[in-house]
This record gives sequence, structure tokens and C-alpha cells, in this order.
Amino acid sequence: MSEAVLHFKPGGTLVALVGNPNCGKTALFNLLTGSRQKVANYAGVTVERKEGRLFDRAGKVVRVLDLPGTYSLHPRSPDERVTCDVLSGQAAGEKRPDLVVCVVDATNLRRNLRLVLAVKRLKLPCVVALNMADMAQRRGLRVDAAALAAELGVPVVSTVAVRGEGAAALRAILDQPGAWPKVPITGDAGSGPEADPHGDHEAVRAILARLGLDEAVPHLLSDRIDRVVLHPLVGPLVLGALLFLVFQAVFAWAEAPMGWIEAGTAWLGDLLTKVAPAGWLRSLLVDGVIAGAGGVLVFLPQIVILFFFILALEESGYLPRAAFLLDRLMGGVGLSGRSFIPLLSSFACAIPGIMAARTIANPRDRLVTIMIAPLMTCSARLPVYALLIGAFIPRRQVWGGIELQGLVLFCLYVAGIVGALGVAWVLKRFTARRQVRTLMMELPTYHWPTLRNLAIGLWQRITVFVRRVGGIILALTVLLWFLASFPAPPAGATGPAIEYSLAGLLGSALAVVFEPIGFNWQISISLVPGLAAREVAVGALGTVYALSATGEDTAGALTPLIAQGWSLATALSLLAWYVFAPQCLSTLATIKRETGGWRMPLLAAGYLFALAYLASFITYRTALWLGG
Repeated sequence: MSEAVLHFKPGGTLVALVGNPNCGKTALFNLLTGSRQKVANYAGVTVERKEGRLFDRAGKVVRVLDLPGTYSLHPRSPDERVTCDVLSGQAAGEKRPDLVVCVVDATNLRRNLRLVLAVKRLKLPCVVALNMADMAQRRGLRVDAAALAAELGVPVVSTVAVRGEGAAALRAILDQPGAWPKVPITGDAGSGPEADPHGDHEAVRAILARLGLDEAVPHLLSDRIDRVVLHPLVGPLVLGALLFLVFQAVFAWAEAPMGWIEAGTAWLGDLLTKVAPAGWLRSLLVDGVIAGAGGVLVFLPQIVILFFFILALEESGYLPRAAFLLDRLMGGVGLSGRSFIPLLSSFACAIPGIMAARTIANPRDRLVTIMIAPLMTCSARLPVYALLIGAFIPRRQVWGGIELQGLVLFCLYVAGIVGALGVAWVLKRFTARRQVRTLMMELPTYHWPTLRNLAIGLWQRITVFVRRVGGIILALTVLLWFLASFPAPPAGATGPAIEYSLAGLLGSALAVVFEPIGFNWQISISLVPGLAAREVAVGALGTVYALSATGEDTAGALTPLIAQGWSLATALSLLAWYVFAPQCLSTLATIKRETGGWRMPLLAAGYLFALAYLASFITYRTALWLGG
């Protein structure tokens, strides 16, 4: 007997936003739906469909999809396949759109209109959003929206999504679904979905000629800047200097707000110690919640500063230039510069970086990028780095105002990048022989970062971090406090109670494995909850040392505790471990989803553990030999 499979597709009006990469689709999506999706000035930000909702005048829900950018309806990568499947009605669990909004960059109609002609052949109601109209005007390009609409046979609305202009006119069209016409198939648009791309090119050229827009655009300020930024000698120096200044600022600017948070957690811990009666509840709040979650929250200022600079570089349009500069270096290890954007995204978190690898057309390059993305220093490592650097690296200037702590942090980030390139080079020897790669990437025009987009991006990072502190980190910290508090020590015990607890027994067992690389039982315990989220390791250390101490003033005192109790060799070994440490479970689950099985995530976890252990062993033994 055969089994029937039913696909239930959601109802309601469905509107799809389609366009070339970096044409402003996501900004327009945020404007229409009130969402706060990430917006950046480079291609490849949207790697999966995002859905939002708005209400028309009748009060009915209109579902809006923000689809990944594509240059044509012939997909070359998984993210472009998502767009084509939705438009053709082949996406699982999704109906065909009722209306397609083609978002075009008004400064580059020659390329953008080819996609509009391809969408018209799908026989779907279509509207053109002429985005970035203000930038076109500044360049001397005066696009007549009415004339363009007459040429295309579809409504055309001028928009400036980042400023909210044109939203009312576009909403007026969305409010009249009965007036959405079926698109006629004209001779200049080809004869079907498989029309000759050369025919589309000639059709676009003829349209621009009739509109008086076929003349070349004059050289812009961006071109003059690129003569310096993309110079083969000066360009890499500028990139290195920018990154170096960012890591200097992470420590220099964050000192004051970190001190405020530390003082606040210490005050709260002292207050609860004085007010709450002695017992398990006070221990839970002071040694568990405040020492654990509060010990992680103190690093929020450094994370905010780091992402402020990353978002500013994204918004300015500099990041694609960095990919261009690094293309030759990455080509030497068997990748192209297109892998740069996913790897850069991994500095925030490996999960969006792994997902961004969908923009890479070459399957082998996509897989290698996924496998080395966890080696990029994600923001979850920053609290661990900041804790150890603050405890063991003196705060002093080494040369020309350069802070030693910022220099060490910069070197740790470089170590992760070098490790990733090394792994890619090894994989190249086995999987990429005689493969030739070329980089084709759009270089957007430079512009000043938008304050609203910067604020949204920073707020998203703050929200994610605080939710992790108040969610998974707090839960695991409380669980660790429980394991570290029970069972009670036997009669006549002389050591701290934690040594006789379940956590103490587990730490003693793990210490046998990690003793050759200098880890004590407290560090060994912290590695276990750190598998769920890297930041938990700091909270776990705070809880363990709070329960290990015999004095009363333990909340917020983790830095001096480890500075007194660990050798420099142990601290350096732990830093080396976290450069290569096995990823959190959510990252491994993302690798499984992107690769379609458990083979790759297990391989990633195995090689990362081996690299981390080897790096820590060499670092620890070398430091001991040098007297550390």
C-alpha cells in the first residue's frame, strides 16, 4: 500500500522581495515589517529566507519574505537555490508568491534590470522598488520612475529604504491585491524562463538608451579611495592597522564600564551575604548566580566595542575590499576570497558564518570553509581571553602608546586565523589539486555607516549576550553549583566542601586527562559546561572558585584568585586551548544541518580537540622550560 504525503502550505497573501545582492532588500524588508534583520554594505548577508508580517487596510495579514540575493534565476549556490525554489513554487511547505517586489539598485540598472526581466517571465504579479534613488541622484543619474514603469510594463516605486522614503507608495500597492496585474510576456523579455541571457542584456541596453541612462557613470570618490585601499602594498598595511586598532580599543575603551559592572556585582554579593541568612539559598545566589553569571556579564563592554567596529566596517563597504586583498593569500591555501565573508561572520559566532558559506558556489570550497569557520575567534571566546589577559598580562604600554594587553589579544585572533589557514592548506593537499579559482565579487560604493543600522546591530548583539547570560549560562551555572555543593563533605573533612562533591569527583577524574597540559581540577570542570556555550567556562570558574574559597569575600574576585593560584604556564596553556577548542554543541549541530549528516561535525570536533590539546601541550611545556 502506497503512502500519501500531504504538504500543508500556509495561507494568506505572500509577497517576496527579490533582487541582486547588496541592493537594499533587507533594509526594505525591515521598513515594511518593522523587523530588525541585519543590514550590511556587502553581498551575502541574507543566506536564508526571512519572514515578516504586515497588515493591509482590510486588516488581513500579508506575509513578506526576504529572499537571498541572486544575479539570475539559474542558481549557482545553495542560497540562490532558495530564491529560485520559492519563486517557482518548489520550496517545501511554501506556496508560490502572490506578488514579487523586485528591488533594484538605481545606481546600477544595467545589471539589476536583467533579473527583473527574468522574474517577469515567471508570470507572477511584479512591482519594481527603485531603491537607492538618492545615491543615483547624487551621481547625476535621474531615473524617471514613470518612464521606467512604461518600459517594463510593471509599477515602479522610488525608495530609499534606509531613510524610510517610498514606503507609503509601496504599501499603497500592497493594499490593493485585486489590482495586481498578471505580467505580459513581451518580445524583448525573451520567450520563457530559459531565455538567452544575451537577449536580456540587449533588452536592458535598449531600455536604458531610451531613458537616456546608457552613458558611463563618471569616476566616484570610491574609485579614488580604492586606489589606496586596494593597492597591493599599501592595502594590506591599512587592513592590518585597522584590525590592530580595533583590538587596542577593546581593552582601552572597556576599562571604565567593566569596572562599574565589577563594582556592582561585588556590591550585590556583599549585600546578599549580609542580608540573607547562611545556608544553601545564600550560597546559590552569591556563589552560583552572582559569581557565575555576573562574572560573564562583566565582559559585555568589550563585546560591544568589538562589534561596533565590525558593524561600522560592514556598513562602510570596506569588507569586500578586505576579501579582495586576501584573495591571493587564501588562494595559496586552496580557497578564494569569497570565503572571507563567512569566515569574518564567524568572529561574531561560528553559526552564522557556517550558514553564510551557502553563498560559495564551489561545493569543495564551501565544505572547507564550514570546517575551518570554528577556528575564527568568536565573541564567546572573548570573556575567556579577557579574564586571562587581565589576570596575567600587565597593563602597560610597550611602544608608541600600544597597550600590551591589546597586543596579546590581537595575537590570539591572528593565531586563530593562522590555524584556519593551516588546516585549509592541509586539506588543499588532498582535495584541491589542479583546481583554478577566480574571484568575482561586487565592490559596493563607500558610504558613512547609518546610525540606525549600527544601533540595531549592537542591540541585537547585546540582547543575544544578555539572554545567554540569563538563560543557558545561568541555568548551567546553577546546575554546576548544585553538583559542586552536594553531597555534603564527610565528618572530619578539612578541605573545601566542593572537593567532596560530584563536581569535585568529576574534576579530579578529568584532571588526569588534562594534567599534562597544566589544567587543574577546577579548569577541567569548567570545560564541561563550556561545551554548551564558551562563556559558561568563565561563569563555571567563578562558581567553582567561590565554593573553593574559605573566606567570605569571593563574589567578583575571580581575576585575583586565578592570578594567585595559577602559574603563567597554565594560563598560556588555557589561552592556547581556546584558540583551537572544540566548538559548542549548537555549532556542531549547525554543521550537521549544513552538511546533511554527522560525519562532518564529528570530524570537526575530533580535529579541533586534537589541535587544542597539541597546542596546549606545546605551549605549557615550552612555558615551563622558559621558567613560566
